[in-house]
Amino acid sequence: MIAADTNTWIAYLEGTEGPDIQLLDRALADRQVLMAPVVLTELLSDPKPSKNVRPLLTAVPLIEIRPGYWERAGALRAKVLAQGRKARLGDALIAQTCLDRGISLITRDRDFRAFAQAAGLQIVLPGRDGR
Repeated sequence: MIAADTNTWIAYLEGTEGPDIQLLDRALADRQVLMAPVVLTELLSDPKPSKNVRPLLTAVPLIEIRPGYWERAGALRAKVLAQGRKARLGDALIAQTCLDRGISLITRDRDFRAFAQAAGLQIVLPGRDGR
């Protein structure tokens, strides 16, 4: 199983090409993708979504939030911030969701490297420069 960050989903929905998009497309075809609730919320926040987007996104199974999640996410974010790294709240929530489930995250956002270093989040970044 694998999850994808908001930026990869947006690129996928826009028809952008890239190794992360190929991986997401294969994982979707194999029904190996789980959706982080925060990512779904971000994607559905678009005030002008395509009519086809909502059914596609909501068909992907959500990752279950387990007891103690909010405390673990707060501790994770604090750990990254204490290292002097950037740790957006949404990113911390996405990272903790994947950590709790033990799944990798496909992302174009290099900021997730801080969560990989701090807590062992498994990330898949396209290309060497993360773009």
